[in-house]
Amino acid sequence: MRRSDLRRFASRFMIPKGLQMINVLLPLMGAEARLLGHGGIRAVARAAGKSEATVRKGVDELEAGEGPLGRVRRPGGGRKCLAETDPGLRPALLALVEPDERGDPMSPLRWTTKSTRKLAAELTRQGHTVGADTVGDLLRQEGFSLQANAKTIEGKQHPDRDAQFRYINERARQHIDTGQPVISVDTKKKELVGNYRNNGRGWRPGGEPVKVRTHDFLDQPGSGRAIPYGIYDVAANAGWVSVGTDHDTAAFAVASIRRWWHGRGRHDYPQATRLLITADAGGSNGFRTRTWKTELAALAAGAGLEVTVCHLPPGASKWNKIEHRLFSHITMNWRGRPLTSHEVILNSIAATTTATGLTVHAELDTGTYPTGVTVTDAQIDALAMSRHRFHGDWNYTLHPTAQAPDCANEPADTPSQLSTSSLRNPELTGMTHRQLDAMTTALAPELERQREQSRTTRRGGRPSQVPGAGPKDKLTHTDRILATVLYLRKLGPQHLLGQLFGVTTMTISRTIREVRPLLEAHGYRITASTARFRTPADITAFLTEVDSDKIKSAC
Repeated sequence: MRRSDLRRFASRFMIPKGLQMINVLLPLMGAEARLLGHGGIRAVARAAGKSEATVRKGVDELEAGEGPLGRVRRPGGGRKCLAETDPGLRPALLALVEPDERGDPMSPLRWTTKSTRKLAAELTRQGHTVGADTVGDLLRQEGFSLQANAKTIEGKQHPDRDAQFRYINERARQHIDTGQPVISVDTKKKELVGNYRNNGRGWRPGGEPVKVRTHDFLDQPGSGRAIPYGIYDVAANAGWVSVGTDHDTAAFAVASIRRWWHGRGRHDYPQATRLLITADAGGSNGFRTRTWKTELAALAAGAGLEVTVCHLPPGASKWNKIEHRLFSHITMNWRGRPLTSHEVILNSIAATTTATGLTVHAELDTGTYPTGVTVTDAQIDALAMSRHRFHGDWNYTLHPTAQAPDCANEPADTPSQLSTSSLRNPELTGMTHRQLDAMTTALAPELERQREQSRTTRRGGRPSQVPGAGPKDKLTHTDRILATVLYLRKLGPQHLLGQLFGVTTMTISRTIREVRPLLEAHGYRITASTARFRTPADITAFLTEVDSDKIKSAC
């Protein structure tokens, strides 16, 4: 066998050049020598240009049963890896890639991207000469990998979150079972109108993407923003979207609902007397937005409907039905398509359908909706609005008449006649009359002692000659304890308590500062109520409803 024959044999099986002699030629020469028989070792050695000892070694490997690509280097031979020759390399690397909350606050890489090149440069600066590839290998050995942020932290949940969801579902079921409309409303993400990039991809000929502007600046003629406000009919599986061009205000939101009612709602529900709206807790339809309530009151009066609003708990907007039953499908329908004009936006929205039969109507609203509209307390008080017993701040009803529901047949105090006995109602205090009296009996002596100490301090340390002399408090000890309990129940702000007890907000604040530590010292835990009030009239309506429920249950 000639030497060239052996090399051609190795190259035919695509053996790497550096491995021909070590891994292939040795067993091949041994095999040829065995085939030739006596004198084969010498013949093969001459043909390959190797020593007879090398060929004999190949023969020995074959006779020992080792594989044709067997190991030539003995175990443990060769150059050691860098992590073994430099024992401090691995700990130094782990110290650099520790999370920011556990790592070295003075590390130069704390506020930079920790790429393998930057890590290698920093390790080299510390005296550990290493390359980027070796850093990557060490990180993988330690269980590290490239990871993105995970959106899993929802923030602090409201304690009544689940109860509010159950309340909304119960109300929606009652309305749907009786043939009354239930709608979910919200504002979709504002969109740029013009030749701007729109996220998503669509099928097009290869190498021919839609060309759009490189920057999202509103500097081209005809450009602007589109504000889609959606109304989703839960029972009919139908959507209505008003695309505004001015501002996302409460007036615009209610105008969109009004358009839906006159354009479709009253035709789909000709016998409707009530309307249930589920909305997010914030934004243009938030529960703290006064304009939202005044505009809805006008809608209720104009349409002759009893409009009930139930807000989703704070931080739960993604559970609003309109998000995953309407808006998500609109986004999928126009993905990858530049929204070059309002016409394109309207047509894309109107063409949105689903396998479950969703239909969508879209209209352009070019009206003007200025911001900064102020609604006074008097305007809110004049609304024909009743707050529900459960979370009256989230759940309320606006009546179509200028007066609240008739309560003439029910015994109730007017706002100016709310007495202390009315405020001691267990529905407000969260405890029975006996428990409240026991608390008052336990705390009253200490409140009196505090009062005398305060007066002594004001006199410069000179005690009064007549016990109880001096100016009288505007609140009795019983009233002070009751006011503090109502405040800790979170029924309303301090200025409301001032109206109820006929004192200033400063007096209520001072009372709470004095009584609250005593409640904590005696182990009294006051749980927050789910009812919320803003005016004395709200409390009067609430107590009237409580009395009415008691009368009905007794009957």
